[in-house]
Amino acid sequence: MTDAETETIVKTLRAGGSVDCALEGGGRLHIERPLPFLCVYRRQADHAEPDTEALLTTQAAYLIAPVETDLSELLCALTHYHQQAFGAYLILELWNGRTHHDTPPPHAFHIVSPPHHAPAELLEEMETALLRVTIHRQQPRISVDYRDETAAPGLPPLLSTARRAECGCTALGLEINPVYRDPGSGKTFIFAHRAFRRRLNRALKRIFYLFAHRCTTHRPPHYHALGPRVVTPAVRTVDAALARIGDGFDLLLHVTPVNSEQAWLDFRRHHCEREVEFLYRPRTIDPDLMKRQLYAIELEAIEDPTLADIFAAKRNELDRQITLVADRNTPRFLLGSRQLFGDVEPELMNLANDILADERAAEKNESTTEMLDAETFAQRAERELTYYRRLDPSFNARVEVRDDIAGIMVSQGNFLIGGAAQVPVDRVDAALAHEIGTHVLTCHNGRQQPFQELRCGMAGYEPLQEGLAVLAEYLSGQLGAGRLRQLAGRVLAVRMVSDGTGFIDTFRVLHKEQGFGAKAAFMITMRTFRGGGYTKDAVYLRGLVKLLDHLAQGHDLQTLYLGKVAQQYLPLIEELRWRRILAPPALLPRLFTLLETAGRRDRLTQGITVLNMLEEAA
Repeated sequence: MTDAETETIVKTLRAGGSVDCALEGGGRLHIERPLPFLCVYRRQADHAEPDTEALLTTQAAYLIAPVETDLSELLCALTHYHQQAFGAYLILELWNGRTHHDTPPPHAFHIVSPPHHAPAELLEEMETALLRVTIHRQQPRISVDYRDETAAPGLPPLLSTARRAECGCTALGLEINPVYRDPGSGKTFIFAHRAFRRRLNRALKRIFYLFAHRCTTHRPPHYHALGPRVVTPAVRTVDAALARIGDGFDLLLHVTPVNSEQAWLDFRRHHCEREVEFLYRPRTIDPDLMKRQLYAIELEAIEDPTLADIFAAKRNELDRQITLVADRNTPRFLLGSRQLFGDVEPELMNLANDILADERAAEKNESTTEMLDAETFAQRAERELTYYRRLDPSFNARVEVRDDIAGIMVSQGNFLIGGAAQVPVDRVDAALAHEIGTHVLTCHNGRQQPFQELRCGMAGYEPLQEGLAVLAEYLSGQLGAGRLRQLAGRVLAVRMVSDGTGFIDTFRVLHKEQGFGAKAAFMITMRTFRGGGYTKDAVYLRGLVKLLDHLAQGHDLQTLYLGKVAQQYLPLIEELRWRRILAPPALLPRLFTLLETAGRRDRLTQGITVLNMLEEAA
């Protein structure tokens, strides 16, 4: 790199810009923004190690260069600039140690530090951070070596002792035992490497966070804040491709019968003793072609391990969903559905049984409740959408009354109402809070984020999404005992279909033994048996339980509305917010502004349970 090129890099940083440039010999300098650290790896021409290089590309500032390249002038120039900006600068060189042939191989880090003016406190914190990089739940062994030249064995130092003194930088080395490789063949264990890379990424950011606070004027609020903030073109390409495939079909519509009401009338006419035949929409996708497109998406181009994990999980979920469309009305459908949504766990079944056994949850007589027809309910829904449009003109959801669906649902951000649907007057606010205040709103908020996945839904988002929707019913004051009983009945029906119970026997248990009305029992059974066994309905109660546990631990409720997020990925969502990649929710439910909901919102932080909600509703 010439002096002029080095000067251009420094000028770019001074102007607040980012640097991402190729170096001669296949190297790369990437500094997303001025930061008081730089990760360095020197590539040997005859021994490429892409898995090792990938350990650095998780950081916001790194340098990869051929081993024969003289980097001293560039590193000194970077040090001078960053010292002026932050008061100190850390250069951390990483390299691989020898591959051990022990079984299992020792998992070790070897820290190399200069003997004079060694940053003792930083070295201790560095050891603590690296202890978190576990493999197979084993903590690594860590050693520290003090020597004048902090470089890989056999390589000249990045900066000589004299140049380090002249530049004033802190130089450390980190030798890594490549436990993610097969000792014999040298092949990379892909899954082990991903886990190691993810954990080392966090450890390095913790080290740089501590260095910043102990040695510089830079004060990041969290170690995640030192991560990359730029959404790269590779990320946008992958996200757009996944969203395009996800938008190409609607699993719920594909598995929802178009003759639900007629099927109920036929079932009742035959005294609830004859199997029903459900009819479905024609399938509009070619599963083979769609899967070919799905696996042509180059996820490996994403350098950020957090985003790579999120998108990989979504691709896996889309694969399973496409398979469900292909397997509709076959014995394979139930197995695929169980893979997507899981089986009913014993604790959830026990809770459902407790709710069903509680006399206070006896179902309200439907004939005594005034009902709104589909058109009248659609007018109420339109007024709700108008409220949100006033707050955000870009809010463009619409209401549709359609004869080809049963009940009410949200599809791709729009509110769909079945033409034969009827909604109890005392459940209107709850239904609007559930469908519009949760499903429609999180879809809209997801559109405002840099990833379309937060509009479409992260992998496994349904439990949290439905938990939020049921919670909205509680905040509206219309989560009655009958509604909780309905959710418990769905759990029971999912358990029965998973155990191999037939449609008629499941209906009889719900109707005769559990006391559900005939049509209510039919609708629960239909929802569970549609497509060949759709086990999603257990997520409503499961999601509510997990959400209440989450809120009782003091976590924020509003963050959960920034898109269709999954509870298992909330730590990654938090990381992306620290990195300023994700924005706060554009809109929050109307319920958050009402004084009458304040008491119920306060109770959420006190450890309220589903059975507590049942007591309130009784």
